[in-house]
Amino acid sequence: MQTAMPHISITTSEGFEAFLATRNEPDWLAQRRREAFALYQSLCVVELDPEEFRRVDLRLFRPNDYQLVADLPDGDEANQFSTLMEHRGDFGGSIAHTDGHLVRSDVTSELVEQGVIFCSLSEAVLKHEELVKKYLMTKAVLPDADRFSAWHAAFWTGGLFLYVPRHVTIEKPLHSLIGLASSKAADYSHTLIVLEQGASATLLEETASADENLPGLHIGAIELLVGEEAHLRYVQLQNWHHRVFHFAHQCGHVGRDASLQWTVGSLGSKFSHVHQDVMLNGQGADAQVNGIIFATGRQKLSYYTQQYHKAPNTHSDLLYKDVVCDRSRVIWRGMIEVDPVAQKTDSYQRNDSLILSHDARVDAIPGLKIEADGVRCTHGATAGQVDEEQILYCMSRGISRGEAMHLIVNGFFQQIFDRIPVEIVRDTLSQSVQTKLGFDN
Repeated sequence: MQTAMPHISITTSEGFEAFLATRNEPDWLAQRRREAFALYQSLCVVELDPEEFRRVDLRLFRPNDYQLVADLPDGDEANQFSTLMEHRGDFGGSIAHTDGHLVRSDVTSELVEQGVIFCSLSEAVLKHEELVKKYLMTKAVLPDADRFSAWHAAFWTGGLFLYVPRHVTIEKPLHSLIGLASSKAADYSHTLIVLEQGASATLLEETASADENLPGLHIGAIELLVGEEAHLRYVQLQNWHHRVFHFAHQCGHVGRDASLQWTVGSLGSKFSHVHQDVMLNGQGADAQVNGIIFATGRQKLSYYTQQYHKAPNTHSDLLYKDVVCDRSRVIWRGMIEVDPVAQKTDSYQRNDSLILSHDARVDAIPGLKIEADGVRCTHGATAGQVDEEQILYCMSRGISRGEAMHLIVNGFFQQIFDRIPVEIVRDTLSQSVQTKLGFDN
């Protein structure tokens, strides 16, 4: 039985002041929070970007239904999560948060000896203040992006800070878990990753709910800052239960001759809207974005992706694959933008959708905004249903209809699986597809 806990309003000035009173933070951060909350209040009466939110219906979202959880649940409830990746691999470090509170942090001595910083963001504010002050919401995700970004900047709580010094390679992947365990809890986790020149790291992050019957809210942000000649693999698997609203701003900056491989698995939540940007800032920068979206029931999952080319000889490759069934809906809006100086840009974006029921729907809208003349930029989107002949072919060989559907869906996602070099991620995504189709055994 869950113990009743005090809660803090996330929409009122009184609630914001009560939240600030619980924080042990330097003055500069408190001031940033105050400015962000004032900005949030002013943006609440401003229309959201119609290009991004035209197909996103927010009428069922009631912010006043959710509050910050001041304390963790009693006993083991803070750790009762069915995770996708946590117990599948050997990690160099692991961090877990529940309802915005740190519940576990394990880091190997090898990382410490290398000068790597891997800790909760709240701890980093106190122990590595100058680094956090320099990078937190100053380069990638900015508070004035929209009301959700400002809201997050005012209330961010849980989350992690990863800093990898120059020319340091982290051999083992790192793991992060963000969990919701309390009814109507609001979580504002923030992931901040900074790789200096020539560094290399892999971080696997996942979200989870402790109870499928508990409503929740997540207003998140992810900042990936990849320095010159550095290499980052970042994976986020969103697996909230189907009573959670999920909003996030996510942005990666890629420096000269650096690379970012960013893999997204969008499986859970009642409603999601994610704004995902990739900024190729240095000559020779490279980014690969892989996305798997699987919506069932009445889920509505929305992604707004942008690939910005700001320097010559940059490359980006975005591939999203969506599966929808029942009465679910997926919205994907993609844009490639090339600055005038970004000659010899090579950019590609594609969205493929597989529709498994007559009542499911996909809206896929790719776009280009090109201001340079010596580039190669292409985009495309496809949508279709499962071919009944494929199912009959499988059934004629003793395979049940359900198993045949699993083979077809798994095969549809295989192109994404083949792009992911981390075995634990490939296996986890494949298992997740099985689970969504009802094959848990």
